[in-house]
Amino acid sequence: MSDTATGRARTVGPSNRAVTTLNSDPAGLSATTTESVARPKPGGLGRQAIYVLIDLVMVCIGAIFVYSMRFGVIHVPAGINNIPTSLPHLLALRGYSGFLVLYAALIVLACISQDLYRTPRDLSSIAETIALGKAVGLATVVLVLFIFISGNNEISRLVVICSGLVNLVTLSGWRYAKRKYVSHRLRQGIGTQRALIIGAGKLGHDLAACFEQNHELGYIVCGFLDPHPNGEPRVLGTVDDLRRIALAQFADEVFITLPADREMVKKVFVEAQTLRLNLQVVPDLYDGLGRHAPIRTIGGFPALMIHGQSIPTLGLALKRVFDVCFSSIGILLSAPMMAAAALWIRIDSPGPVFYSAPRVGQKGRRFSCHKLRTMIVGADTTKNTLREANERNGPFFKLENDPRVTRCGYWLRRFSIDELPQLFNVFLGDMSLVGPRPHPVDDFERYSFENLRRLEVKPGMTGLWQITARRDPSFDTNMKLDLDYIEQWSLWVDLKILAKTIPEVLRASGR
Repeated sequence: MSDTATGRARTVGPSNRAVTTLNSDPAGLSATTTESVARPKPGGLGRQAIYVLIDLVMVCIGAIFVYSMRFGVIHVPAGINNIPTSLPHLLALRGYSGFLVLYAALIVLACISQDLYRTPRDLSSIAETIALGKAVGLATVVLVLFIFISGNNEISRLVVICSGLVNLVTLSGWRYAKRKYVSHRLRQGIGTQRALIIGAGKLGHDLAACFEQNHELGYIVCGFLDPHPNGEPRVLGTVDDLRRIALAQFADEVFITLPADREMVKKVFVEAQTLRLNLQVVPDLYDGLGRHAPIRTIGGFPALMIHGQSIPTLGLALKRVFDVCFSSIGILLSAPMMAAAALWIRIDSPGPVFYSAPRVGQKGRRFSCHKLRTMIVGADTTKNTLREANERNGPFFKLENDPRVTRCGYWLRRFSIDELPQLFNVFLGDMSLVGPRPHPVDDFERYSFENLRRLEVKPGMTGLWQITARRDPSFDTNMKLDLDYIEQWSLWVDLKILAKTIPEVLRASGR
């Protein structure tokens, strides 16, 4: 919960009011402004700096506590003769101090990435704690990886992990205490904003009910202004009465909830600017679809996001690290096998050892997919003549007894050895270890629009189809399994597919 608008001292006169804010600039409205006054932004730099400092102090205290519990409090003995006995302790403490500085910086950066230093008031404590858990977890994992890569064996991993748990408790604890303190002040009327709502319709009453039911938002509703007063006691007048009523009610903020026309908004803007009132427009768009939609700016233009698909950035980063590490290991381990296969190919048929062909990858990007050659030279030129005998349903092509396959290629395909060079594609980032199989360009050109969904992720060396329905001729089955993988993806799913691929390969079910 943010306490970004903790209120202003109430004295008679408009000088204590905040300057006008508007989500957009209708019809060059700002051109009529006679003065420019900067309004303090929620969660200003000063307050954010204080929050960062509190986090740093908490991280240091937590680290000292965990270190003391693990190794005991270090006492530096007095006297010059005791310096050699305390030196190892001092060196160990110095090493931990360096990693503590790194850890504190990582936690602050991770908290910034989760926007934890300027959280809105309507963010629940549970959501804030979850975001904090992600930040502390990410910082802890990165620190552990750094310690592992650096080869430092003196830093206790247990201390680092316990520090992460302590940090989660302390950092969420002080935020919860701050939240309760701010909530207590707001319930006492300290730091609240007095709001006038223009529009006494359903949206206006819903907004007022929201303010009244959620005291942590910090708004007290003074009443409504409406072009057509209906006698309701809370309707204090029309829009033309804004100045009189705002002064009488000591209003701080005005919300427009009407399907207001441009001229009315401009009129309210000028009046609110004169009175130094905050002004916000609450749009009621698309039959309520925009009710909970966040508003952000893109190139200075306000944009209302009605639907958004979150990207698992951390998961994809870990997947990429996993791909690079295991493809590197795979290349080293499979190099002798690929060398033996290359010699066999040379002996078996004339032509190059490797076969590289264009394939369609993520978002339709084309790349060269590498394989060991299993067909005669020029096999691609005869593909169209064999399409009538295609044994697959749909846009992709496959023959059980393809006449173009060489004797060597038959056995390489059965054990999927021909696909080992694709480890280089994985290492370079064109492919992943797990994902939908990449299709040739001519098969891709036969896709329907729905089929294009399988290209939302990187193609893989193995996938759900390979371990569950490898011999199924239906492209629809292939597509369904690929989409199931995309929608249910996780690193755990990848690991399970890789584990099930090994017996499938040993079963020699490839064709």
